[in-house]
Amino acid sequence: MKYFFWINVVFFIACSSAYKKKDINNNIDIALKRIIAHRGAWKKNSFPENSIASLHQAIISKYVGSEFDVRMTLDDSLIINHDPKFHDLEIEKTKYNELIHYKLSNGEKLPTLREYLTYGTHNNQITKLICEIKPSEISKERGLKIVNKVLDLVNQMKVNQYLEFISFDYNMLNEIAKKDKKAITYYLAGDKSPKQLKADGIKGADYHYEAYNYHPNWLKEARENGILLNVWTVNDQKEMEWAVANNFDFITTNEPELLADVEKNSLIHQGWKLVYSDEFNYAGLPDSSLWSYDVGGHGWGNNEAQFYTYADSNNVKVKDGTLKIIALQHKMEQSNYTSAKLTTYEKFSMQYGKIECRAKLPSGKGSWPAIWMLPNSIRTNTEDWPLCGEIDIMEHVGKDPNTIHNSLHTFLYNHIKHTQITHFGKVAEVSNQFHVYGIEWDEQSIQFFIDNKMVYESKKGENGRKTNNEGWPFDKPYYFILNLAIGGNWGGEIDNTIFPNIFEIDYVRIYQK
Repeated sequence: MKYFFWINVVFFIACSSAYKKKDINNNIDIALKRIIAHRGAWKKNSFPENSIASLHQAIISKYVGSEFDVRMTLDDSLIINHDPKFHDLEIEKTKYNELIHYKLSNGEKLPTLREYLTYGTHNNQITKLICEIKPSEISKERGLKIVNKVLDLVNQMKVNQYLEFISFDYNMLNEIAKKDKKAITYYLAGDKSPKQLKADGIKGADYHYEAYNYHPNWLKEARENGILLNVWTVNDQKEMEWAVANNFDFITTNEPELLADVEKNSLIHQGWKLVYSDEFNYAGLPDSSLWSYDVGGHGWGNNEAQFYTYADSNNVKVKDGTLKIIALQHKMEQSNYTSAKLTTYEKFSMQYGKIECRAKLPSGKGSWPAIWMLPNSIRTNTEDWPLCGEIDIMEHVGKDPNTIHNSLHTFLYNHIKHTQITHFGKVAEVSNQFHVYGIEWDEQSIQFFIDNKMVYESKKGENGRKTNNEGWPFDKPYYFILNLAIGGNWGGEIDNTIFPNIFEIDYVRIYQK
């Protein structure tokens, strides 16, 4: 197989004289437009990273970019390798002729930058070459020398239009910007704001996804300042969905095939735009810019037994990638239990759209978790319940395990009158596994989804229902709520052995057309 590949390489380069260059990045498949193959597309076919074979696979797969790493040998040869050592030889302290005694796992020799660029810029009309220049471990001066040798070679070969540059070394990027003001440069370390990048002439932020989670405002700041956004190294489907939903310009991954599938099935490609989200990829209390609290122990209209606390880490916290709402057997005022109720009131509200909330539900008699919505009008005292309306995306009571309820309440149709618009059904392992609960809501209907499958739809006016405000009040802004109630009219008898009782939320994502 490796000999067949190299015959193709020779033929490919031999035919290059007949190739008329076209602008790169034309006619990109929309599902591939942001995929950067990390060190080439190597994983699926077990190619070596940073090899010509992995570059070839990225190009024929039509990914928008293929990343690679450049180092310099003792005799100033520019070679492609990620690690500072190759077969236990320190690259910066070893001559190139010594290094090429050792082959890559597919039989290739260690490629030089010239060879890599020669291959990567012939018959390639789509794939950008994303060049990471590795800092020197000997000195900063030598690092700048590497930069200048790379730029000299790129200029000599006249392949500038194919290259973009990334580095953890800010000085190296500044050197590139100084020598070539048109060069596209990205910073990797994640410790500078988009405003700082713009001030220093750096074109893009190429940060690990955790950096964006620590600084969620950087996404908005980058777009306001014209800074390109890349994120690395995104290999998990959940993180891919987050990156696609947040509409990053580029996503660097070791799993480009999986990312292509995520892209094709993403809501973004169905015309949705992410307008609110919390991935809970931080630690501590919930983000106060996204969440507020309902507080108190007055039964909440259902004779519930809990007291909802304010920003108390005993009852609510973000840890290990999820939000945890925790009910405790703990006396507060007139209540024997404490819990938390988070809302987006005064933070975010919506009229029509799509909601997805991935959650694992608590179990045990007395537990009553809910994902639901109320309109702003009830908080401004312009409408009382049930005239205002209520959308229950998901409710579950521990006395009836694995039964999920989806309901709408209005003045005419509500649970007090036993006329509520409702659906319920069994879902496996709701307390042991995460499931995605959501709705799609427009002017004419509200559809309820579990794990992306529609389980129920209520249409405005169906079955002779009134379409005025008393019958269909779902035409105004609503805010979002997460809570864990204990006991009450529906939660019922409380088993005191269930505490601490935990409602765990992986993410909340809200989209609009």
